[in-house]
Amino acid sequence: MEQQRKNKKTVRGVVVSKSGDKSIRVAIDYKIKHPVYGKYINRRTKFGVHDADNLAGVGDKVDVIECRPISKTISYRLVKVIEKAVIK
Repeated sequence: MEQQRKNKKTVRGVVVSKSGDKSIRVAIDYKIKHPVYGKYINRRTKFGVHDADNLAGVGDKVDVIECRPISKTISYRLVKVIEKAVIK
């Protein structure tokens, strides 16, 4: 008996901190339109992400996907690193 899997949400963001072993924080930046004034406002959402192989570093662009809760704050997994950060 085969079960149908639901589509998982995939998002692209930037690593803002390396919070510990196998864990990173990823920020997703987006704009919303103010309901009254019509001006666009910058917003940011941060996700806790499980990085099993410790591949990502601060400043990297990454793809993450929804998964079952791994801990209290982590419900996303790292799919791949899109672009590594340039260290000066």
